[in-house]
This record gives sequence, structure tokens and C-alpha cells, in this order.
Amino acid sequence: MTSIEDASGFTGQAEEVFTPHTVEEVQDLLRRANHERIPVTISGAGTGLTGGRVPSRGWLLSLQRFRRLEIEKGYAIAGAGASLNDLREASAKTRQFYAPDPTEWTASVGGSIGTNASGSRSFRYGSTRKHVLGLTVAFMDGSVRTFSRGEALDFDVPSLPIPATTKYTAGYVLRPGMEWIDLFIGSEGTLGVVLEAKLQLLPAPDDLLAGVVFFPNDAAALNAVEEWRAIPSLRMLEYFDRNSLQFLRAKYPEVPEKAGAALLVEDENSDADAWVDRIPGDDSWFALSDKDRERFRRFRHALPEMVNETMHRRGFLKLGSDFAVPVARNREMLSFYHNRLAGLDYVIFGHIGDAHVHVNILPDSQAQFDCGKDLMVEFARKAVELGGTVSAEHGLGKRKANLLEIQFTAAEIEAMKQVKRRLDPNWLLGQGNLFPVC
Repeated sequence: MTSIEDASGFTGQAEEVFTPHTVEEVQDLLRRANHERIPVTISGAGTGLTGGRVPSRGWLLSLQRFRRLEIEKGYAIAGAGASLNDLREASAKTRQFYAPDPTEWTASVGGSIGTNASGSRSFRYGSTRKHVLGLTVAFMDGSVRTFSRGEALDFDVPSLPIPATTKYTAGYVLRPGMEWIDLFIGSEGTLGVVLEAKLQLLPAPDDLLAGVVFFPNDAAALNAVEEWRAIPSLRMLEYFDRNSLQFLRAKYPEVPEKAGAALLVEDENSDADAWVDRIPGDDSWFALSDKDRERFRRFRHALPEMVNETMHRRGFLKLGSDFAVPVARNREMLSFYHNRLAGLDYVIFGHIGDAHVHVNILPDSQAQFDCGKDLMVEFARKAVELGGTVSAEHGLGKRKANLLEIQFTAAEIEAMKQVKRRLDPNWLLGQGNLFPVC
């Protein structure tokens, strides 16, 4: 047995681990597993936070060797094991970029497709789903098919409700006449094994201004969010609460002491004068150079890394939310978080332009951990009550599969299971992800 872990600290065991080189090897492994009724869990780079790549039994199929990467004008061909950072760097050499920009650049292409990942630039460009042009997928019977945009399913599915949010990834997105590609995106490795993808690339902007804008409190920051959301050239609108800034001061002592909230912005119009007129005070940071913009991105990415390190030291799994609500309910949801979290150690940060912030509860005792677990379920119910989603970009995996029944009725979940049974009748692929083992 081999111990397997993801970035959240969730652990499991695989009876065997396979790292095939070729499509034919994957086909042989899947045929054997299907014949012998051996569960198969797909592994990307291990950066997930919900246990999706962590098996409870059976085989782990790692696609780390599927790293083909070819950059063309307007698109890239990327193997499932290629990292997002490799894709980013290769695209930049041709003055192009992959728009979704998930926060964790070491994540794999296949993993980001499996969760319909998004990131800070998704505020303008949307999630992974909008940028996938084609997929090559292996099925549990060993067959392999390549699907292109516009290729509709050859079987009927019902229409399931979609939350009134700008992005979501909770269960299968089903609607009559839908495309094959959209079925696999966000399916969390439960329907097929994505081997390769054709991904849309966009021309890199000629001008780009980045800034970290500090505010005295949440109210002022939210006023700015509501005003700035309409700026057509704005492609990033990220939030840090007071606790997040306090956390970051350990690594970035230059954060203003009086700051009670902050917004990270990127604007594809480099008119610095316009931003001077928008910002309060003179403590904010702005940059036009690639080097300084990269410094701001590291500032953003440092927070979840520091949170993960803290929880490893404390010996508890991180309790993190991935809920989003309609943008009109942004302020209401954020206030609910802060009120219910009073007295706990926590940070709130993330994609506030999409009304999708991450709550991270940082327990240092079993009692706090148990309280935090209950709060996460309460937050999920509140998000759905407001018209939102229980998962906007990370998926549900195994750790959060219980939240699916908050989002959907039993009949709607059964409709998803019918699709699962059609493509994986022996229920072997991604066992425990999204649904209990049947």
C-alpha cells in the first residue's frame, strides 16, 4: 500500500500507483481495472484541496508523464500532466496567455479541467470551461475519444438548475443538447480520464497596471468593489480582510498598520492617473513593470501558502470554503461570515469581484476544528439560500461531497448518477468523489 496526500493534508492509500507513458498503457490499465473491478483514482499534481486525487482503495493513475505542450496562434495542445506554469511560460514567449489563471501554477492541466478551475483573472475571462476547445478522453472500457467544441452528447440528459453566480463547479452541469466537453469539465475524474486538451490562448495585453489598494475597513473596500466592477478593462479584483493583512505582515512588514482591508487589481489599461483619482490616501502600491506586478502576485499567493504552513504546524486539516453568491449578495455574505466567525482564528480572501471569497478557519484545538466544520456547513446553506453555490472553483472531491445535497435535490443528484452509470457502469472511476460509493 502507498500513502497518498493532497495539498489540504487529506490522506488515503493506493494498492498500486501507475505512471503510464502512452495512451495505449492507459487503455490497458483501464481495461484490466474494469475487468477485475478495481477502483481507479486519477492524480494530477496533488495540489487539490478536497481529496479528489486521494484514493481510499484501488489504483492511483498518475498522468504526470503526459506533458506534451505545443503552442500555436490562438491555442495550445497540452497533456494532462503539463503544469499550468509550463503553459504560462511557453505561451508568454509568443505574447499569448491562458486566461483562467488558477492561483496554483504548479497544478496540472488535467486537474484544472477536472475541477473547472478559475483564478483571479476569471473576474474578466471566466473559468476553465470557457477556454477548452477540445479534449481527448479515455473511458473505463479502454476506449479513447477526442471531442471538439460543438460536439453534442449522443444521449439525453435533463436540465439541472444553475446557481446565479459567475462561476460554479458542484456536480455535473447537465442540460439538453449540451456538449461532450462540458460534461467532462468539472466532473472531478468520475466520468473519464482526460489525457490531452486543446486550450484557447489570448493575445497578451500591451499595457497592464497592477495595484494593491488599502482601505481603513471592509465597508470602504466593498464600496470600491461595487464601483470598480464595471471598469471594462479590469481583469482582477481580489480581496484581503483585516486578519489576512495581519497574517501577511509577518512576511510583508510594509503593509500599512492602519489598513483594515485591501484589494488587488490588474487593469489592461495602464492609465495610472485614473487610479490615482480612485484610491483613498497615499499608502497603496502600484506597478507597471513585470517585476513589480509579479511581486504583487506573490503577495496574493503567499497568504494561502502561509495558511497551509500554519495548519501543518498545528496538526489539523485546513477548513476552507469555496462558496460563491450572486454579486448583488456579496456584502450580505461577507458580513455573515465575519459575524459567525467572531472569536475564531480565521482569514477571508479571494475573488471578491465574483462574490467568491475563501474563508479559512485555522483551528488549534479539536473543539475549534469541530466548530469550524459545523460552520462550513452553515455557510454552504447560507450561500445556497442566497442563490449561490457550494463550490465555485475547487470542486467537492471526497472532503466536501456531503455539500452536494445542499445544492441539489435527491432527484437532481440521481440524474447525475445516471450519467455516471452510463459512462462508468461499474462505478470504478474516482470512487467517493461527488457521490458515496454505490
